Amino acid sequence: MKKAIVMVLDGVGAGELPDAGEYGDRGSDTLGNVARAVGGLNLPGLQAMGLGNLHRIKGVEPVPSPIASWGRMAEASRGKDSTTGHWEMMGIISTSPMPTFPGGFPPGVIERFQELTGRPVLGNEVASGTEIVARLGREQVETEGLIVYTSADSVFQVAAHEGVVPVAELYEYCRMARDMLSPPELGVGRVIARPFTGEEGNYVRTARRKDFSLPPPNPTLLDLFAENGVPVCGVGKIDDLFAHRNIETVHAASNDEEMAILLDMTCRCEGGFVFANFCDFDTQWGHRNNFVDFAAGLKAFDSWLPSFMSILSPGDLLIITADHGNDPTTPSTDHSREYAPLLCYSPGIPGRNLGIRGTFSDISRTLCDFFDLECPFPGVSFLGGEL
Repeated sequence: MKKAIVMVLDGVGAGELPDAGEYGDRGSDTLGNVARAVGGLNLPGLQAMGLGNLHRIKGVEPVPSPIASWGRMAEASRGKDSTTGHWEMMGIISTSPMPTFPGGFPPGVIERFQELTGRPVLGNEVASGTEIVARLGREQVETEGLIVYTSADSVFQVAAHEGVVPVAELYEYCRMARDMLSPPELGVGRVIARPFTGEEGNYVRTARRKDFSLPPPNPTLLDLFAENGVPVCGVGKIDDLFAHRNIETVHAASNDEEMAILLDMTCRCEGGFVFANFCDFDTQWGHRNNFVDFAAGLKAFDSWLPSFMSILSPGDLLIITADHGNDPTTPSTDHSREYAPLLCYSPGIPGRNLGIRGTFSDISRTLCDFFDLECPFPGVSFLGGEL
């Protein structure tokens, strides 16, 4: 069976969408602004694929004959978060954004959570995870309470010191919150366990983070693959975004680890679909307005990319895209409403201009064509006649 690989560069947007002003994101341009901020990017691998052809990026000039097809995708869903973006890639267009809580969660939600867990709640505000743990960590340890916080995304995050609240117990509290925050109530996108360790002044979040996600409301391409015997595997947080429904992934601590895992996984894969998310662009650099390391991360990915492309066989398909923007050069530390870049490569097939696509769900249509499946999802396939 042939292989299709989708790589999501989490947060690597390619210019503001026409409705960016409705989201407070006018002027956001993750790739363009990062390139300008560092005096230009040097990304020869992505440049050869057509990255400079799909968007104006300082240092990444257009090339006459890209080896990949190139374009940009507009998000048809309402929202700008990872869940919404990944769901749309797999065929679900969300007409209503998931609820967010810029003023913290309603008192009734917090009171109910305290009743369920028997522990006091600290925080209940929009905050950076590292910042709120540094600020409230000591009080959490002393009171044996739970730090609850949110962000611009639809998330209910719960942090606790592993020495005070065992990780298994924290997970159980998050399961309680997941049940409490599911439709027909609030419909919060994700409940996230955020354990940490260390002493005051040196608290560190551990790798035992766990997401408890809202299941997709309708069948996705992953479900269709399961029904038709198409093998699916993945790297990164993607399984969490789909509530582990018909996909399990290997998690890692960094982009570098994810790249190594993905290369090995694809080498071993005899066919099917591989879905990977590289989250450092978003979590480590975009949300922290660190455009210098963001640029370095793009360079590291670009340097690794040729080794990955070399293992692909004629007939295999590689798609590189993003789920939203996260411009680290703007005052905001939130996601940004942007186009997603689109690069589509198959060994030996000439590239062509794919233009502006109307929805991320064009990926689901394309993959149905690729695997010869009847497609129930919206969108338009961008496969050419040679694939």
